[in-house]
Amino acid sequence: MRQMDKKLRIGEVELPNPCILAPMAGVTDLPFRLLCREQGAGLVCMEMVSAKAIYYKNKNTEELMRTEPEERPVSLQLFGSDPALMGEIARQIEERPFDILDINMGCPVPKVVNNGEGSALMKNPKLAGEIVAAVSRAVKKPVTVKIRKGFDEGHVNAVELAKRLEDSGAAAIAVHGRTREQYYSGRADWEIIRQVKEAVSIPVIGNGDVASAADAQAMWEQTGCDGVMVARGARGNPWIFAELAAWSEGKPLPPKPGREEVCRMIMRHGRMLCGCKGEFTAMREMRKHVAWYTAGFPHSSRLRARVNEIGDYEGLSALMREWMAENKSL
Repeated sequence: MRQMDKKLRIGEVELPNPCILAPMAGVTDLPFRLLCREQGAGLVCMEMVSAKAIYYKNKNTEELMRTEPEERPVSLQLFGSDPALMGEIARQIEERPFDILDINMGCPVPKVVNNGEGSALMKNPKLAGEIVAAVSRAVKKPVTVKIRKGFDEGHVNAVELAKRLEDSGAAAIAVHGRTREQYYSGRADWEIIRQVKEAVSIPVIGNGDVASAADAQAMWEQTGCDGVMVARGARGNPWIFAELAAWSEGKPLPPKPGREEVCRMIMRHGRMLCGCKGEFTAMREMRKHVAWYTAGFPHSSRLRARVNEIGDYEGLSALMREWMAENKSL
């Protein structure tokens, strides 16, 4: 099996491997990024942050931008549609401890798109280029961009946009092989990733439908991409980065985690979230994480139903002990 190069350089930042945790709103907070980095992710990306929210000093935004030295290299993702504001905010935050500044041009959520931000920018390549140019001029750290195949099937323009973004100063481009209108449905089109890779000279990171080393290998072979970005495949599965890191180095793949290891990770994740966000918020957020962690395990549907009743860490701990005891008795 052929491997990717072990290193990926984005601007002056050299990643330990080309396997990247995608930015996901409500998922890639500090605790989850740390867990993925420990497992071997070459780069972890924060949840997207609004340039306007930073400008107006929104208190929740400060927490979104919190980082720890152990997770680096880390990418901060900014979104907005005003080139002057994006450039100014980028300049203001550059001294923060992150390594790469990413610009979101792929978010499909209506409230973002209807504001002319996220994937709406794919409909306006000129404005998209102006944003990247303004941010690139404002900071010394490498500026990357995350885009999609196009806004819809009638407007597939990832190649045209990627060329413009490269000319505007982008140091790398991540391409999600779905249109905005697809959201996350259907299969990702890896052919568009290949086309972008052949059209630009900067690194191209493939995104869409990577949930294993076999998927990463297939994407790399089909597209020639420089890096592989994992989004939904990492939910409840930070171990995917141990698998991808081994794959990228041509080493044997580690075994899949068993119930006990999953249980330990859930408890650790819960403790980290409590320390970061407080027990009340943490336990409500852990509900979705527990569902993701335990998906596919026999007899776990009852656990996923009961986790919605959990209100504190002790309740989570008791439920996990019960789940383990049930499985040992089977």
